[in-house]
Amino acid sequence: MLARQRQAVILEEARRTGAVRVSDLVARLGVSDMTVRRDLDVLAGRGLVEKVYGGATSIVGKSTDEPGFEAKSVRQRAQKEAIAAVAAGLVRPGTAIGISAGTTTWTLARALDEVPGLTIVTNSIQVADVLRGANQPDRTVVLTGGVRTPSDALVGPVAVQSLRSLHLDVVFLGVHGMADGPGFTTPNLTESETDRALVEAGRRLVVLADHTKWGIVGISTIAGLEEADVVVSDDGLSDNARETLTEQAGELMIAETAETAEAEEA
Repeated sequence: MLARQRQAVILEEARRTGAVRVSDLVARLGVSDMTVRRDLDVLAGRGLVEKVYGGATSIVGKSTDEPGFEAKSVRQRAQKEAIAAVAAGLVRPGTAIGISAGTTTWTLARALDEVPGLTIVTNSIQVADVLRGANQPDRTVVLTGGVRTPSDALVGPVAVQSLRSLHLDVVFLGVHGMADGPGFTTPNLTESETDRALVEAGRRLVVLADHTKWGIVGISTIAGLEEADVVVSDDGLSDNARETLTEQAGELMIAETAETAEAEEA
């Protein structure tokens, strides 16, 4: 098991139970005490757990916590790029697609340069800026109106009204968290309403979420796991998360990161 996969298991267990013990993790993962402690150091350095004597406790943000775009854009870059590359392969020339706000969907927008004839609807200022800068004269970009959030999404009644009259081939949705039960969630109530309108406008729903989103629950549900036709995540996703998503979502696609590919070739 790769370090990133071990850390995903540790983080999921910490979030599920509130705390983990080094001795229990050694037995579960089949690795040394020192390896577990190094994994806890990495997770603590990322602000995901707090180290305590003999183990660590979970640090779960409030269900309404909403980091800004710049803060989120530096997290899991390799995973987001791998996810975006897989998602871009699902986009067909000449189609109408929706792209929600978020750093993973923003990364997808940057990966669409080679797809001609697209009509793209988005409620993200950042996504619209990327698409507008691309050299695609046959591309149409529609930016909804609305009130701006900390994550540079345009939300509210103006955005919802503009989306309700649209019919899109595929919607690509970025999420704050995903979990069994709550489904795909966001910490912003108004953004949730706007995202639901975007989801309803699409014939197919593709959710983009790296492995750290599993187990995170925002205050409002955008869609249930079963509403996703495809979920694209990365190879750090835990076995439990993979099993749940495979059972409930239409299809789970796992993007392999460059780090994993290098490790397999070595």
